[in-house]
Amino acid sequence: MKELLFRTLRHEETERAPWVPFAGVHAGKLKGYTATEMLTDADKAFESLMEVNRLYKPDGQPVIFDLQIEAECLGCDLVWADDCPPSVTGHPLDGSDEEPPETPCDCTIPTKESGRIPYVLDVMHRMKEAVGDTTALYGLICGPFTLASHLRGNNLFTDMYDFEEEVESLFSYCSRVCMKMADYYIEAGMDVIAMVDPLISQISTDHFEQYMTSQYTEIFKHIREKGAFSSFFVCGDATRNIEAMCKTDPDSISVDENVDLLAAKEISDRYNVVIGGNIPLTSIMLLGNQQDNMKFAVDLLDSVKVKKNFIIAPGCDMPYDVPVENCIGIAQAALETDAVREMVKNYQAEEIDTSGVVLPDYEHLTKPLVEVFTLDSAQCAACGYMMNAANQAVETFGDKIDIVEYKFIYKENVARCVKMGVPNLPSMYINGELKYRSIIPTRAELEAAIQEAIDSLNK
Repeated sequence: MKELLFRTLRHEETERAPWVPFAGVHAGKLKGYTATEMLTDADKAFESLMEVNRLYKPDGQPVIFDLQIEAECLGCDLVWADDCPPSVTGHPLDGSDEEPPETPCDCTIPTKESGRIPYVLDVMHRMKEAVGDTTALYGLICGPFTLASHLRGNNLFTDMYDFEEEVESLFSYCSRVCMKMADYYIEAGMDVIAMVDPLISQISTDHFEQYMTSQYTEIFKHIREKGAFSSFFVCGDATRNIEAMCKTDPDSISVDENVDLLAAKEISDRYNVVIGGNIPLTSIMLLGNQQDNMKFAVDLLDSVKVKKNFIIAPGCDMPYDVPVENCIGIAQAALETDAVREMVKNYQAEEIDTSGVVLPDYEHLTKPLVEVFTLDSAQCAACGYMMNAANQAVETFGDKIDIVEYKFIYKENVARCVKMGVPNLPSMYINGELKYRSIIPTRAELEAAIQEAIDSLNK
């Protein structure tokens, strides 16, 4: 179990792919606790994580999946929910997009006593003692780009063009926060330190290489020198940045359903980097049945031709309401692949019915319609910042435009995505035309696109 994962991270061939269920707040659901209870009460978190370990028989598992831990310590305002981690609503370095971002002084780097860090370390110590001999434990840290966006807000995407030196300084500070958090988690017994940076999928490769390559190379070197394995965890369509991520020398990367895993694995194999993923979170895990999940897992395992450098896992943090039987089905497929393959060999998944989806009459709109397709802006950082960009447009244009969010966690919105041919999440459409696909527009870019749509309607 644990050693199987370690062997994989050491790039050895193994008898099967290790299984790592990324059960964050979903762990609380198993014991009847809300996400808020799970993420604030060490006793309830430990009890919930032990239930994950018992039910899903993981080779590795995360201990606390909350990308707002560091942000909260640094002064970000949070909004809490019952069925997902908190989201950041207040950005202490927000300011104006015409002024450069500040860099906090190093005296503000969180200590072991800051915010909820004592709670996290408590749970880590308990998990290490309880299952550390048999299960590899992941310590998850908010990566430097997403942490900088939590501090600065959507202005960060404009800053990268206008204030290069100041942005570089802010990213360097956030990287120092990440390395200090890694020190705390390694001391608490974590075997794998995962840098979870959803917004990496929302920037160009040029910006990644300009701002992130040196930061991440230093982070992964630091983790390795401390004696732990590393993982580079990104959500959304990170396809364009897979090679750049591998060049920073992590032990592994983890991707979600927006990425063609086999194509990405060809790249990661060239750099001898393990890749993990990418069971779809909503269409399969949340909204599918047990057979859908077993079938997908078996097909995924069978599609991986080189039987090393692969970890089977959900694409990201599992939704709170994933049915227990679905995750058990995946676990069974991972652990007893031959038997499950035989069980589902004749199973055909039900096709998505799009007949009930009514699309807007885009040809006869009276004002621009901005449609944002997200996994869920309350749960997914990249989706949240895409939605924030749309909401900023409302501040400028008011009732001259209409905005709607379609969350992929609902069956009717899955059908809508299929009917419209939405390629990736998050994506933004204006008047039915795809404008931004897995890349967050600057405020000026989006306002120009909306103004063009207004002018077109007024002709």
